[in-house]
Amino acid sequence: MKYSDLFTEKNKKIAIIILAILGIITTVKLCFIYFDSNFNPYALPSFCNINDVIDCDGVARTTFSQFLGIPLACWGLFFYSFVLILIFSNKLKNIKGLGFLEVFKNPLSYICILGYIAFIISMILASISTFVINKICILCVFTYLLNLVIGLIASTNDKSSKYDFIICWQDFKAAIAVKKYLYMFIGVISFASIFLAYTSISYVFTPQVKRQVDIKKYVKMNKDNPFKAYGNVLGDKRGKLKIYLYTDYKCPICQTHNILIHRAASELKNIEIIHKNFPLDMACNPAVKEPFHQNSCMLARYAIAAKKQNRFWELNTEFFERQPKTKQEVMMISDDMGIDTEKLLVDEASEEVTKELNEDIKSGQQLNITGTPVMVINGKIYIGLKPYYELKDILIKAGAKEK
Repeated sequence: MKYSDLFTEKNKKIAIIILAILGIITTVKLCFIYFDSNFNPYALPSFCNINDVIDCDGVARTTFSQFLGIPLACWGLFFYSFVLILIFSNKLKNIKGLGFLEVFKNPLSYICILGYIAFIISMILASISTFVINKICILCVFTYLLNLVIGLIASTNDKSSKYDFIICWQDFKAAIAVKKYLYMFIGVISFASIFLAYTSISYVFTPQVKRQVDIKKYVKMNKDNPFKAYGNVLGDKRGKLKIYLYTDYKCPICQTHNILIHRAASELKNIEIIHKNFPLDMACNPAVKEPFHQNSCMLARYAIAAKKQNRFWELNTEFFERQPKTKQEVMMISDDMGIDTEKLLVDEASEEVTKELNEDIKSGQQLNITGTPVMVINGKIYIGLKPYYELKDILIKAGAKEK
C-alpha cells in the first residue's frame, strides 16, 4: 500500500476523530483532577499521583496549570472539541443555526496548524514542568504527543506546512470579507476578551493563583512590616479569642506570616496573639537531631528577654526583617531600637528565659508540631502560610470581630 493510499483524506479524518476523542477523554479527566486538587479539600489523590516527580495533582495546584484564569485542561478540552467540529463542519453547516461553519472550507489545514501550535505550547509547558515545577503530569505528556500526531496527520502529503498556513490565511480573509461573518468574528473576539478578563481578575477558576498573588504581596513587605506592633501585647490584652502562634526566626515563611498576623491584629478585635517559640535548632530543641535553622534558639532567647523591657513584638519583627546571625548583630539591632542591651544580656542568660523557651518547645512537641508557622485556635491546628483573606476568615469564624 502506498503512503498516499494510506493517508487519504478519509483515513486522515478517521484517525483525527479517534485522537480527538482520546484527547477529550484525557482532558476531562484532567479537569476533574484540577477541580479536586484546588476546590475539594477531601479529595483523594488521583491515580497519577505516583511520587514526588510524577504527580498530576501537584502540577494542578501550581499557578502554571492555568492561562488567563482558565485551567489548561479546559483549554485542551476546547481544542479537541474544536478539532471535532472542524472535521464534521461540512455536515454540521446544514443544521439550522450552524450555517456559519461554511467558512471552514479546508478543515485539515486548520487542524494541522492548530496541532503544531498546540505542540509548541506543549513543549513550553513541558519545560516549565520539568525545570520549574519539578513535577510531571503523565496525562499532560500524553496530550502533548496527541497534539503533535494530530498536526502531522492533518498536514498535506506532498506540500510543506507553509502551504497550510497560506490556506488558513486565505480562508480567513475570505470569511471576514463577508460582513455578517466579520461582525460575528468581532462579537466572538469581544465576548472572549471580556470573559478572559473576568476570569483573570476574579480568579474564579484559579484559587491557587489568587493565593499566590495575595501571599506575594506580603512577601514584598518582608523588609518593612507596615503593621508592626509594639510592646508585649498583640491584639487585645483581654481578647476572648486566644491565638497561640508557634514560629522560628529562621523560618522564611514565618517572616511573611508575621506581617499577616500583625495586619489581622490591626483590623480585628476580641483577639490576642500569644507567641510561642519553636526553633528548629538542635541547640535547644531536642527533636532536631542535625544542624538546621542555626541560631534560631539564640534569637528566641533574646526575644523572650525583650519582654522584660516591654519590647517583644518590636524586636520580634526586627529579627524577622534583619535576620541577625550573631550575638553582636543582635546587640547592634537592640541598641538601634533603644533597648537596654546590658539588661537584655542579663535577662537572656536567666533561668526564667530558659524555662519559658523549654516550655514553648515542649508544648509544641505535645501538639506534634514539626514545622512552622503553626497557629492553634480553639484547639484546632493550622499549619503553614495562608493568604490574608483566608487567615482573616478563619479568625472571624473562630470569634474575632471587625473593628
